[in-house]
Amino acid sequence: MGPCRLSGKKPDDKVGVCGATLETVVARNFARAIASGCAAHAAHGRSLALALRHASQNNDSFLRIKDEEKLHQVAKDMGIKVGNENAGLTGQSLASEVARKALADFGSQEQNMTLLGRAPQKRQEIWQKLNLVPRGIDREIVETLHQTSIGVNQEKEHILAQALRTSLADGWGSSMLATEISDILFGTPSPRIAQTNLGVLQKDQVNIIVHGHEPVLSEAIVSVISDNNLSELAKSKGAKGINLVGLCCTSNEILMRHGIPSAGNILHQELALLTGAVDAIVVDVQCIFQSLTALAKNLHTKVITTSADAKMTDAIHVEINNLNAQTKAREIVQMAIDNFPRRKQASIPPLTSNLVAGFSKEYIEYMLGGKYRASFKPLNDAIITGCIQGIVAVVGCNNPRVVQDQGHHTIVKELIRNNVLVVQTGCGALANAKYGLLVPEAKHHAGPFLREVCKAIGIPPVLHLGSCVDNSRILTILTAIVNEGGLGEDITDLPVAGVVPEWMSEKALGIGTYFAASGVSVFFGHCSPVEASDAVTDIISSGWEKKLGGKLEFEPDSQKIIRNVLDHIGEKRKALGIFGIGPHDQEPSEIEKRKALRRWQMKLRRSLQQP
Repeated sequence: MGPCRLSGKKPDDKVGVCGATLETVVARNFARAIASGCAAHAAHGRSLALALRHASQNNDSFLRIKDEEKLHQVAKDMGIKVGNENAGLTGQSLASEVARKALADFGSQEQNMTLLGRAPQKRQEIWQKLNLVPRGIDREIVETLHQTSIGVNQEKEHILAQALRTSLADGWGSSMLATEISDILFGTPSPRIAQTNLGVLQKDQVNIIVHGHEPVLSEAIVSVISDNNLSELAKSKGAKGINLVGLCCTSNEILMRHGIPSAGNILHQELALLTGAVDAIVVDVQCIFQSLTALAKNLHTKVITTSADAKMTDAIHVEINNLNAQTKAREIVQMAIDNFPRRKQASIPPLTSNLVAGFSKEYIEYMLGGKYRASFKPLNDAIITGCIQGIVAVVGCNNPRVVQDQGHHTIVKELIRNNVLVVQTGCGALANAKYGLLVPEAKHHAGPFLREVCKAIGIPPVLHLGSCVDNSRILTILTAIVNEGGLGEDITDLPVAGVVPEWMSEKALGIGTYFAASGVSVFFGHCSPVEASDAVTDIISSGWEKKLGGKLEFEPDSQKIIRNVLDHIGEKRKALGIFGIGPHDQEPSEIEKRKALRRWQMKLRRSLQQP
């Protein structure tokens, strides 16, 4: 009696045994998937809020405040009075209050969440009018599960409205809190050069892979990996040193903060073990394949789980928490070192690519205006003049039902060719890093206008913004663009879009939905979870677009996605009165190129000259 699946084996098989219609069943299952994805991000955000509270109470912990400026900004956004000893909170007291307010967002029952006020005022008014303002992160997730259980919510639009509300609790709640607190504790990212692909593994070193999502584990191992005693122990076992690499979103966390290389994205986890060179793969939560332990039985690799929430049959469990993180991290590294002599023949593909990772909102502002004139104005001017046609976030996982990385690469390469600036997170970012698109030299793949912008600022045409939870950075960047002026009053006015070419996770549905609720249209690849119902498909596409300015579309053909995205950007530019320099399928003339670039360069100079 639920959750339901209608087989459709008979022509009249359109209702469940309780009378639930096809539309109700599809809406319920879609909402439940969103709730599940949002719950994963909620667990991530909660764990970091608890880590911040621990850091505020314990001076001897490796968890310390690394970015005081970010702490102050987040506190102000939460409505906390910040100041010196005589006026407002500072230091550990301020961190404690930020942690308290963050944790209150999870348990809140009726109050609006603290960071919703960051959104443009017009967007907040839309949420209020449609009764979509989340009351609390955990409440909305639980409410979705309640409403979609047998015999409760039975009206498709009402069910989908609750899904929207739940997704907003993720995007402007748990995910945003996770990103901000990670920056506070471990440092706000700035660009770093690193390498990716399986070639980052080393035959003559102890190879340790960290894999998962929550950065406390990876930061703890980073903090002990250079210990001289451990290095000497590794040499005594016949290794030349210790080589730490990442996989999946944990990889992005340490990539953008420490420049530690990445062995690849989600579908590389089994391939990495198959090299025979991995002495330990250390995991916490999310996107970890149970097949790792079965595979490891044929190899010398130790699979080590660390989270109280997640154990694996046949894995070694070394539980890490905020109190024992460094001690247990040292223990794990020693286990990997002791395992090195058991290694047999290793076969590592000699494949690596360079990338630049770590473009936070704060660094983009600094990059565009300098320390004292940090501003998004040059970016807005580049969009207004047409040097950048728009911005597209190409995000999400890999899916073994399609060719790995192909959708990400095909779509991104064509978008930058059409002068669209691309931002990426998570496995999508690592996909194009392997193709060499995340370095400044990749500007030769970009269209003539975007190429000149990249050359002037010194950036790649594809910007790495972090892990999947850091999609919330994109929301803050879009809000900053709106607040800078000249491109409308709301996120939905901007010539922007989202693309999820190879989605497979419920988290991806949650992310896409909170972007749609924020006014951004999102195009998913390869399959639709609601294709059984035309009515539900229409609601989340044209229905949501009319109400919210953002929509979800599912399209398996990458070329059609590219056309739809470029047409969408063209329509947004037309509505703003900033027409393109030429159709996206037509090369602009040399005169048009020079005029557009000259306009932008003049605006950039004026921006930098302003006091």
